[in-house]
Amino acid sequence: MNDRKIGVWLIGALGSISTTVMLGALALRKNLIGPTGMVTATEPFSRLGLAPVEIMEFGGCDVRRESLRDAARQIARETGCIDPAILNQIEADLALIDRDISPGTSRNCGEAIGRLAGEADPRNRPLREEIARVIGLLNDFKAAKQVQEVVVVNLASTEPPLEFQECHEDLPAFEDCLDRNENEAVRASTIYAYAAIQAGYPYINFTPSSGALFPAMVRLAEARRVPVMGNDGKTGETLVKSALAPMFMCRNLEVLSWEGFNILGNMDGRVLAHPENKESKILSKDGVLSKILGYSPHSEVHINYVPSLCDQKTAWDFIHFRGFLGAKMSLQFVWQGYDSFLAAPLILDLARLAEFAKRRGEAGLMPHLASYFKDPLAGNEHRLYEQFRMLQDYGTRAESAVLRSELR
Repeated sequence: MNDRKIGVWLIGALGSISTTVMLGALALRKNLIGPTGMVTATEPFSRLGLAPVEIMEFGGCDVRRESLRDAARQIARETGCIDPAILNQIEADLALIDRDISPGTSRNCGEAIGRLAGEADPRNRPLREEIARVIGLLNDFKAAKQVQEVVVVNLASTEPPLEFQECHEDLPAFEDCLDRNENEAVRASTIYAYAAIQAGYPYINFTPSSGALFPAMVRLAEARRVPVMGNDGKTGETLVKSALAPMFMCRNLEVLSWEGFNILGNMDGRVLAHPENKESKILSKDGVLSKILGYSPHSEVHINYVPSLCDQKTAWDFIHFRGFLGAKMSLQFVWQGYDSFLAAPLILDLARLAEFAKRRGEAGLMPHLASYFKDPLAGNEHRLYEQFRMLQDYGTRAESAVLRSELR
């Protein structure tokens, strides 16, 4: 068994997804659950010598101040999906992780996230000073946990879209913006991404927040030899869309309309109830169809906050299409799932694959991870089966390289 020990530093560490990630990893460590939902537990990835989940160390930051143990209890209570015996056996471990969760920043993130942070969040630090603080947190975490690598994953609440400027296209120009302390050019996600990459740590943006991996930031990752990828984890409705939409292409059926209605609770839903935050999510979810079909049917994504649903998300999609002789037909599907339980194993996958990429000397965007994202930054492939083939091909090539190195 590979004994490579890595740290996973989660932005939004007290959120539902982060809590479920840590809860699940600890349960795996104690052999209380299996790796269902983890693609890296299957072949060929299981033969690559990926960093074991069982010895991962966790830390991170959050703008809220509460107990990770309380967050885990809340998820267990609201979903009813966690065996109380499992929670009892890992509560002490969750309490230990609390020590490694630091105060986050809500800089320039809008009213919804600002309210979560309260007045204690120092949003007026100079940008360079705030970046240095985050780099210090990351380096201290690595040293304290004695890990060989740290992977930074953004699981924070969705920010409003960042208004792109020329500086976001050019790295020297963006560095100048930071030097001039131009606050409007960044959001909190920008600070975290820049700090992680500058410190040399792989970075994953699992959120729709556009402030994280704009072109200048990708150039920085290439220059620093750091693998990065995003945006916006694909776990539910869009996952089904990317699997289903190619079917209409395969049968030369014309999609006339595709309406999607999403209702969800938890903190994600609460933040997305604000129009400026919802805009980021809709931009990410709504672009998939035209990229797969090659044309733009009438399509609209609706997202509504229903507090009583807690972590459960329901998506109802109505597809109106035209076939032979102009016959109009329809298809409907309903997806009901727990967002955090769908996302958590993917985060463990991404942490392992990002560390593996860094170990192999890869840098910049990781196109083979496209199947994990609604709006993948590398390439134009959005069909799920083709995206998964890219991941499988990468795994097969990497396995061959591992075998060759073992034979030397």
